[in-house]
Amino acid sequence: MADDIDRASEREEEDLAIALREQARRAGLAGKTLADSATVCQQAGCDEPIPLVRRQALPGCQLCVDCQARRERSKGRR
Repeated sequence: MADDIDRASEREEEDLAIALREQARRAGLAGKTLADSATVCQQAGCDEPIPLVRRQALPGCQLCVDCQARRERSKGRR
């Protein structure tokens, strides 16, 4: 029998999946597959491995989490 913590954890995973799909749609990654994702960050000078879980959640991703966050912050400042 699932307890409250298990249900909350499942809900959090569902919410994250929804948020990632929405982000992919906005980023133009909708319709991409895992094969479209980079295994290493494509930001010049980074070369950080992109974890499989990120590539599965955001097919077509090309940047590691840190580089993507920096890119999004810099776009917000324009």
